[in-house]
Amino acid sequence: MSAVTDPIRKKSEIKKMAAYWRQKGALRNCLLIVMGVHSALRISDLLSLTWGEVYDFAKGKCRARIELTERKTGKKKCFPLHREAVKAVSVYLAGFAAKPAPGGFIFAAKGNPYKTICRSQAWKIIKEAAKAAEVEGNIAPHSLRKTFGYHAWREKAPLALLMNIYNHSSFATTQRYLGITQDDRDRLYLRLDFFGGAAGNG
Repeated sequence: MSAVTDPIRKKSEIKKMAAYWRQKGALRNCLLIVMGVHSALRISDLLSLTWGEVYDFAKGKCRARIELTERKTGKKKCFPLHREAVKAVSVYLAGFAAKPAPGGFIFAAKGNPYKTICRSQAWKIIKEAAKAAEVEGNIAPHSLRKTFGYHAWREKAPLALLMNIYNHSSFATTQRYLGITQDDRDRLYLRLDFFGGAAGNG
């Protein structure tokens, strides 16, 4: 049985992972991490993104929203493109000698814009960056999708909303998926203060 994939629990580690590839000039790999944590997409859907789905060539800018059909579920998914993802796409695109074709894949294999990198290559990209950033846990491509939800939950996003984003059928499934630990529960217990705050809160 394979080990459970962990989310990247520290934002500083996410930044280090992206910076690792940026400093090496591997902007595609950097974008994979940035887009992955901001989109909550499965790696299969992430690798299948085309330039036309993300970038409006007629207007010369990134699209405000991405719309796609999930490969695993067949369900429609629509979400706004985060400003950090927009920045990473723009930096990556600026490095092209000629504009890519709208139908070409963003995470394309070298020498073939109509063929994506394989899942094993994505695994190596994430693993190498995680090792360089000294991230603890079992970090793999699916960690990017989990990281989005874990940090959204830490910032008090309603669990019901995360259930909806991930298409989960129960709160328990979402809780397990996000890797909520005893340490997270302990922090919640210790953070709540019923007597130290201002009066008049009911």
